[in-house]
Amino acid sequence: MPKRILQGTVTSDANDQTVTVSVERRFTHPVLKKTIRKSKKYRAHDEKNAFKVGDSVRIIECAPKSKTKRWEVLEA
Repeated sequence: MPKRILQGTVTSDANDQTVTVSVERRFTHPVLKKTIRKSKKYRAHDEKNAFKVGDSVRIIECAPKSKTKRWEVLEA
C-alpha cells in the first residue's frame, strides 16, 4: 500500500525533533452543497529541527516513532 503524503503548515515546533503540522482539506457538504474547510493536526518527525512555525511542509506516513508520531517531514 502506498504511503500517504499530505501538505500543511507548521503550527508548533516547541518539542525537540517534532513539529505539529495543520493539514486542511476542502470538500462539498452532501446536503448543503457548500464548500467546507476542515483541518486536522499531525505530529511529524523533524530530525534536524529545520522547520519553524509558518513553514509550508509535506509529510509522509511512516512506522510509529513515538506514542503520537506516525509521520515524518518530507520536504519544505
